[in-house]
Amino acid sequence: MTRPAPRVVEALNAALHRLFEERSSLHLLGEDVRDPYGGAFKVTRGLSARHPDRVLSTPISEAGITGVAGGLALAGDQAIVEMMFGDFAALAFDQILNLISKSVTMYGERVPMPVVVRCPVGGNRGYGPTHSQSLQKHFLGVPNLALYETSPFHDPYVQLVEGLDRGPSMLFEDKVLYTRRMFRDGVVDEHHRYALRGGSTGWAHISPMDGTAADVVLICPGGTAHRALDAARLLRPRGIAAHVLVPARLYPLDLEPVLPLLADARLVAVAEESTEGGTWGADIAARLHTRIWAQLRSPVLLLNSADSVVPTAPHLEARVLLGAELIADEIEAGVARSLPPRTPAALPPAAPLTAAGPEIAEAGSAEPAAGVPVAVPKLNNNDTAYLVLRWFADDGAHVDEGDPLVELETSKAVEEIAAPAAGHLRVRAAEGSEVGVGELLAELLAEPSAAPVPATAPPPAPEPGTDVRTHVLDRAQQGTAAVVTRAHREVPVAFAAVEVTVDTVLARLRALSDESGAEVGLPEAVVKAVAAAHPAFPHLFGTLVDERTVRLADTVDIGVTVDAGNGLYIPVLRDCAGRSLADLSDDLMDFRLKAFRAEFTAGELSGGSLSVSLNTEPGVLFVQPIVMAPQLCMVSVGGPLTRLVLQDGAPASTTVVTLGLAYDHRVVNGRDAVAFLRTVADALHHAEKLVELGDPQ
Repeated sequence: MTRPAPRVVEALNAALHRLFEERSSLHLLGEDVRDPYGGAFKVTRGLSARHPDRVLSTPISEAGITGVAGGLALAGDQAIVEMMFGDFAALAFDQILNLISKSVTMYGERVPMPVVVRCPVGGNRGYGPTHSQSLQKHFLGVPNLALYETSPFHDPYVQLVEGLDRGPSMLFEDKVLYTRRMFRDGVVDEHHRYALRGGSTGWAHISPMDGTAADVVLICPGGTAHRALDAARLLRPRGIAAHVLVPARLYPLDLEPVLPLLADARLVAVAEESTEGGTWGADIAARLHTRIWAQLRSPVLLLNSADSVVPTAPHLEARVLLGAELIADEIEAGVARSLPPRTPAALPPAAPLTAAGPEIAEAGSAEPAAGVPVAVPKLNNNDTAYLVLRWFADDGAHVDEGDPLVELETSKAVEEIAAPAAGHLRVRAAEGSEVGVGELLAELLAEPSAAPVPATAPPPAPEPGTDVRTHVLDRAQQGTAAVVTRAHREVPVAFAAVEVTVDTVLARLRALSDESGAEVGLPEAVVKAVAAAHPAFPHLFGTLVDERTVRLADTVDIGVTVDAGNGLYIPVLRDCAGRSLADLSDDLMDFRLKAFRAEFTAGELSGGSLSVSLNTEPGVLFVQPIVMAPQLCMVSVGGPLTRLVLQDGAPASTTVVTLGLAYDHRVVNGRDAVAFLRTVADALHHAEKLVELGDPQ
């Protein structure tokens, strides 16, 4: 089996080990960088064991550390400084600005200054205002000081070598990248590829596999690369082809290798996590406006985080930091400003209306659509019909092309449908009705309809004199309510539960987290144990086709519940049987970040063969989930509980969790349910075997 690409933290660690083997004069200074701690983010793991005299854990004085590094360089040695958090580079600004960078040229001859200052930066980790900033912009334009940023496309060894040899320099490392894997062999995913332009410390150019030319070129440093890719995926169904450019070096800036691509684009955008004002993106915009203004069809679009400190609370942090959804929305608006209107995409033929009324369009009616039809698109591969949740405009109201029109609820998510053209809305499917793929939702008329059709009946007015208090469900909860209603209507659910001791597996997971750099916990272990039970219980992972037939799943794709306080999501972990716990941990971390920003795509929320409800907060006794049609089962896992037991006649404490299984009683009986849970529990008891499953040999 091909070994997976290393994580960014592993690539950085390997680069440092290689440099220390090659350069006998190289030193590393920082707080807690020696083993067994190996740095706050484990980048320096193992270095002090091999080079004890050259890896120095220092007192807490960023100015002192950086000053010593400058002194080592002036004396003919080389030095790498690790800031525990990049925010603390502000404390070393004087040494960087007035000693290290100026020493290169202020003594009458050029003096080598092989110093690299490494800075973990960025938010999305809940570390709060003084540990989550992106400070790159504050070091731009310092003479002799080069700025680099790690990315999943660029070899950090090459960045460090160039940074030392041309020194001094700074290497910014976005913390969210540490647990992500490097891309390799020119492949990003099934839809995107990448190539390097301008050499190994040049630009990574990410483009569609099908060779589609760029409507938009989105420039971003490495820490925002995954958000830029997610934005490109969001823009694809909106008819906008986005290419992404990720640099290895931020400053000095070399735009020559990518100027032809930028000149041909209809819109150029720069996305970075810093707040606006004096930014790297502003520097790029100024240079592009000077170089290729005649070719640009719109000013360069600058995208930044909100003008705020970075909050600690995840839901507030998500509102401040730049996310994929905002990037996609701003680019879509920018394209609309810079390009002529496009011809609306061809829609499927509208289904005619029934003689019984306009609520749901069905085949067999003679009344044709009178305006631009809005038909039900195919939103996923699981459903043939969807629930109309809400119309954003009243019947008869005028809407513009691209305006949000209606929300449809699928078995996995709530999808928003935009108006394909401008016109007066004539609603053809009422809120609360179910519509099939290809059926008519509405028409967009050139003139208002003479007889508007109400989409919903108004709620009854309260009795005079009564004081009525109400709580209106938000959009996300309305979607959850619709899914729950459908599940209870369609699936006859039964439930079973068992208690499982987890001391051994929790201890092994802690060790695995230290070994791999991934944050592996009980949720990943339960998902892996459930996947391991698939060969013995394939019908629990299937789909009911009719009263006597179950379609079995080809791969074990498991949905997991993620609730970040702004709605319940069930994104799907793919191929859980064939992948390691560390890989699943990477995906779960992505899911949690996307949940904070409500940035899931329909594809990420569809296709699961079974789901797991994660409720692992301490003290949660057990949870009885529902079954999400068309699935047949959902596993639940409660929080860890402490039990007092007798061991060899003496009292001892042990940690347990409750595993539950909600199952479709038409397919699964109680005996199978209990046997399945015991198989999952047995996998959790054999922690070492569970860790080995899916790992390449």
